[in-house]
Amino acid sequence: MKLMAALFLPTYPEANAPKIASNAVAVTSQVGATLHAVAINVDILDVSNALSGYLLDLPQKIREAEATSRKGGKALLEAVAKEASRGDVTLTTQETNAPPALMGDTAAREGRYYDLCLVGWAPDNQTARMTAEALVFGSGRPTVLLPDSDDVGALGHVVIAWDGSRVAAKAVADARPFLERASMITVVTVTDEKPLAGQDIGQRLAQGLRTRGLLAEAMSIQAGDRPIGAALQEYTLRIGGELLVMGGFGHSRVRDFVLGGATEGILSDLRLPILMSH
Repeated sequence: MKLMAALFLPTYPEANAPKIASNAVAVTSQVGATLHAVAINVDILDVSNALSGYLLDLPQKIREAEATSRKGGKALLEAVAKEASRGDVTLTTQETNAPPALMGDTAAREGRYYDLCLVGWAPDNQTARMTAEALVFGSGRPTVLLPDSDDVGALGHVVIAWDGSRVAAKAVADARPFLERASMITVVTVTDEKPLAGQDIGQRLAQGLRTRGLLAEAMSIQAGDRPIGAALQEYTLRIGGELLVMGGFGHSRVRDFVLGGATEGILSDLRLPILMSH
């Protein structure tokens, strides 16, 4: 069965950089998936009255914002189409509209119909972060976060952040297409962040992967005084890891979503492609 990946491109108030096109196609190609690219354009409710129209020209500003959003969405879809043709990836595209506050929810609902979700990430781009959070915690699908500033090459060395938890186990299962194609897998356990189920949990997972015919090893690290998200990314980059696989931790408190420490660190400062699953 061929995998189906979906790339989500929110366009308001800030769209992804064009590099998301080549990065998404590169990831999709490596797992042999088809790609469905969705531009999410803004639909702003016009609540203006005569006074706001006269003093602020609010209706015109809304029309301009929506036009800019649509233009950005079309440009990104065209860039994805060009890269998909070059990379021999089967592509379908879609444009949809959503209010500013619901762009992430729109992506999450659409993502449930695919095997894998892709989303770009850039520093200080709150639109990208909101969409990433919504996909990780609302789509029910694994989500690959892709840096907007760097080229994504071969994802041959996969690093698994492992603490023996349910969400970490789900992330490993969801990462199977990448693990099966990996040239090397490193299972990394942070030993000084929280109590663990045992001292050999990383070795047990690595042994299970080797039993399945994969090349895997286990390593333990300490975060020290670094945020755990930073420690995991720094270690992954230091050993030549090209994709970090981890569970997304978070729980709902009233209407706010409270993120776990590692998840918060990753979503605040993404340094490499990361597959996150909740």
